Amino acid sequence: MGKSQADEMILSYNDVVLRRSDLDILSGPYYLNDRIIEFYFSYLPSCHPSQDILLVPPCIAFWILQCPVAEALKDFLEPLHLSDKALVLFPINDNDDVNTAEGGSHWSLLAYYRDTNLFVHHDSFRGLNAAPSKKLYKTVVGYMGLSQSGSRASFLECTDSPKQANGYDCGLYVTAIARVICDWHVNNKDKNTDKSDLWFSAVREQVTQSAVASMRSEILALIRDLMARHLDQHAP
Repeated sequence: MGKSQADEMILSYNDVVLRRSDLDILSGPYYLNDRIIEFYFSYLPSCHPSQDILLVPPCIAFWILQCPVAEALKDFLEPLHLSDKALVLFPINDNDDVNTAEGGSHWSLLAYYRDTNLFVHHDSFRGLNAAPSKKLYKTVVGYMGLSQSGSRASFLECTDSPKQANGYDCGLYVTAIARVICDWHVNNKDKNTDKSDLWFSAVREQVTQSAVASMRSEILALIRDLMARHLDQHAP
């Protein structure tokens, strides 16, 4: 496929523009790029139309990590209303070069849950993103609001988070874990259940290697379905 074909726009969804090359990434065993994760994070709220959940796009999470000026960061974060959210999910990438688009080689997920005032890092490859996840936590923790006791949120590395069996499925683990956490939150937020375990059991049970592998075809089918609907809407 030529470069112009690969760059061809195939879908615009909630301001996320997907290219034909993104379908190739999903069709084969390849590392997910920013656009695919941003698309899925944009799609998930349609399954959970809740105002208290925020799924942060990869480009925003990256900018938060790399922002060199504290005042600029404050102006950038305030419109996100982090202190109003019950659940916030940040995709973490190990790219530390602001001049390299689509850089990095590993994705993980940092989740904040207000009821326990806790950040939880889910990494599918032996804590490879421990440093950038801790950096993002330290950057945003002051913007999350204080707990009832007046303390800041703490950080937990989830050591028993499901692990990938290859070198390219990390982004799929991020999408799969994000979906399970959102499902768990919606199903538990109005119940007086013991939240000490949070979503950990649900993630261990549902984010299996086979379930993660099926995410490729599932996201691909979702994109193709949205493309078909778009064509139907614009058919003469």
